[in-house]
Amino acid sequence: MLRFLASSIGVTCAAALALPLAAPAAAGSAAPPTTGRTAQAEAYASGSTQSLPLVPLAGDRGPGEQGVSRRDVRHFSLVGVVWDDPDAELHGRVQVRTRATATGTWSGWQELETHNADHAADPGTPESTSVRVRGATAPLWVGESDGVEVRVRAEGAAGARAQSDDGAGSAAPATSPLPTGLRLELVNPGEDIPRAGDATEIPALSSAETERELLALGTGALTEQQKAKPHIGPRPSIVTRRGWGANEKLREKKFVYTKKVKVAFVHHSATGNNYRCSQAPSVIRSIYRYHVKSMGWRDIGYNFVVDKCGKIYEGRAGGVAKPVLGAHTLGFNSNSMGIAVLGTYGSKKPSSAAVKAIARLTAWKLGLHGMNPRGKTYLKSGGGNLYRKGKKVRLNVISGHRDGFATSCPGRKLYGKLGTARKTAAKYQGR
Repeated sequence: MLRFLASSIGVTCAAALALPLAAPAAAGSAAPPTTGRTAQAEAYASGSTQSLPLVPLAGDRGPGEQGVSRRDVRHFSLVGVVWDDPDAELHGRVQVRTRATATGTWSGWQELETHNADHAADPGTPESTSVRVRGATAPLWVGESDGVEVRVRAEGAAGARAQSDDGAGSAAPATSPLPTGLRLELVNPGEDIPRAGDATEIPALSSAETERELLALGTGALTEQQKAKPHIGPRPSIVTRRGWGANEKLREKKFVYTKKVKVAFVHHSATGNNYRCSQAPSVIRSIYRYHVKSMGWRDIGYNFVVDKCGKIYEGRAGGVAKPVLGAHTLGFNSNSMGIAVLGTYGSKKPSSAAVKAIARLTAWKLGLHGMNPRGKTYLKSGGGNLYRKGKKVRLNVISGHRDGFATSCPGRKLYGKLGTARKTAAKYQGR
C-alpha cells in the first residue's frame, strides 16, 4: 500500500512513485476582482512576471544595441531576456544591473548566458513547435530587487564579444542582427506559503524497501534478473512540487512520458551562485515561471533540481519514479532525465553535498530502470548541433549536458565531478 497521499489540489508526487498523478481539483467559485494594494499583495504571494520591451538606447552606437534604461519596477528576484523566434540565436552580450530592495544599492553589471537554446524540447515535438515557444537567455537570480537596467549588444557592437564559461571568446559574424521582439522578463517567485496537510517531502527508503514497494506496485520496473540480484540504490528524500510551492495552474495539465530512463544528463541552471539554500524553493519557482510563462514550455524543463546543500527537488510533474519526458537536453530528451544543480559552475566548484546528491538520485532512479551508473548505453538523437537526427550515440549513463550538445553546460567544474558521481552512485547500488 502506498504510504503517502497526493494533495487534492495541485500535483505532489508523494503518491506518484509508480502511479499517474491525479489532476488538480476543479477550482471553486471565482473570487471577486481585486485592485490596488490588495491585488499587489496577492500577485506577490502567488508570483508574477513583468515583461518590458527592449528599445534602442539613447546615444547608442549602432543598430546592434538595445536595452531598458534604469527604472523603478515592481519587486522581482530573477531576470532574463526573451525574443520571438526560438530558433534565432543571440550573438553578443546581455548585461543587467539591479537595485536591491533591502538596501537600495545598485549591483555592478552582470552577464546573462545567451546560449540557452540547448535546454529545450526535441525538434519537431509538440512542445518545441508550440506557437508560445520563444528564444531566451538563461535566467539570472539577483535576489529581491525593485530597480533594473539592461543592455544588449550584438557581436561587433561596441566591441562586444561572446564569452564561454572558460573566459574564451567565441566568434560570430560581426553583422549578426539582434533577434526581433527582445523583451526583459522580471520574475517574482511569490512567497513560500506552506499549507497544513500537504505532503511536502517524499522520505528516503532503503534499497530493500524500494525494491519491495516496486514489486508490490507491479510497475514492471524490475526484470527477472533484477529480482534475483537488484541494483537499486536507496530512494533519497525528495522535496515535492508542493514542497517548493509550484503553482500547478501555470503548467499544462497532461503528463507526457518516454519509455524508460537510460541516461541522466547533469546540468547547471546558470542562474548564479548568490542564493542561500533556504531560498532554493524561490529560485526553483522562478525558473519554473520563466520556463512556462516567458519561454512557453509546458512545465519546468528539468526532471529534478539539486541545491548546493544537497537537497533534491522534484522537477517536471508526472511522478518521480516515472520516465517523465523533460525539456533539458535538445535532441536527447527521450529515454533520459535531466538533473539541474542550482548555480553556475564554469569557474566555481560544486559542493560535495551537491555531487553526493546527484549520486544518490541517479543510483535510485537509474536503478529502477536497470542501468549501471558507471556504464555506457546508446540513445537515438532527435537532432542537434553535435549529432544528426536518427544517429545512435554512445553515452555515459551519467552524462553532462555537453555530451549531447555543443554547450558549456554544466560548467567545466561540475563536469569534472561526474566521474566521482558515477563511482559513488555505483556504490549506492551495491556494485
